[in-house]
Amino acid sequence: MSVFFEQLLNGLTIGSFYALVALGYSMVYGVMKLINFAHGDLFTLGSYLGYTVLVVGAGWVTATFGVWGGMAVAMLAAFLGIAVAGILLERIAYRPVYKAGRLPLVVSALGMSIFIQNGIMAIWGPRFQAYPMTAVPKEIITIGDIRITALQLFILLLALALMALIYWLVEKTTFGAAVRAAALDKDTATLMGINFRQVIFFVFALGPALGGIAGVMTGLNYGRIIFNMGWVYGLKAFTATILGGIGNIPGAMIGGLLLGILETLFAGYVSSAWKDVFIFLVLILVLIWRPTGLIGEKTAEKV
Repeated sequence: MSVFFEQLLNGLTIGSFYALVALGYSMVYGVMKLINFAHGDLFTLGSYLGYTVLVVGAGWVTATFGVWGGMAVAMLAAFLGIAVAGILLERIAYRPVYKAGRLPLVVSALGMSIFIQNGIMAIWGPRFQAYPMTAVPKEIITIGDIRITALQLFILLLALALMALIYWLVEKTTFGAAVRAAALDKDTATLMGINFRQVIFFVFALGPALGGIAGVMTGLNYGRIIFNMGWVYGLKAFTATILGGIGNIPGAMIGGLLLGILETLFAGYVSSAWKDVFIFLVLILVLIWRPTGLIGEKTAEKV
């Protein structure tokens, strides 16, 4: 039973990465009806920004802020850096072709994905880069027969706190109501005085920024990163988005956590080689049974 609970905690940890990245997909799609295919590469860029902070300033950052403070600085740098990158992405790649239709937007997104991925490779190199072990806490917490690292617990609690904060911001605040109104009906929301440009700014800053934090979490958890890992994580996060209900914030959270749990349990008890096949089989079954996802896609209601 202890093995099961440890696998469950591992699944929640991995699922929190997927959920944070899936939130970015869901926010952009909910407002723009656009799949941001460059989102996974922004996640990778965030992991490299965190890596750079910890490696270039490893001695100073750790000595000044300690191990936990150093991780916080790396995550903050990734959050701010990827927020700026997300805004620039919208301004450069998407805004000039909004009126051209969806296909040019998809092509532009794929082009930016390739550009970012190759830019990362050109700057940091094509090989794996290792996060410094001195910047990672090594404490292990034991609860009965269950063992969990302090890093895992920190990642899980931080991810859950961020998801709760985003849920509160979107669902319980006035600006969140404006975002939801713009997502349901852009034209009517604009006529009611909502600044659609501010909504776009919000989703393209915050969505990628959450992915940047998830990138640092991934690097800390696994200890190494590579320039093309955004494709795999982006694809799984997109799967989590569809699983929960695309355009639905709570759906993205639940879909990401559920995906991580299913993947880890299948890898632990059946086969790690077939875990991706199992995940996509689950996705196919969910889409057959409930095409709008487990929670469903939010659409405008006619009254």
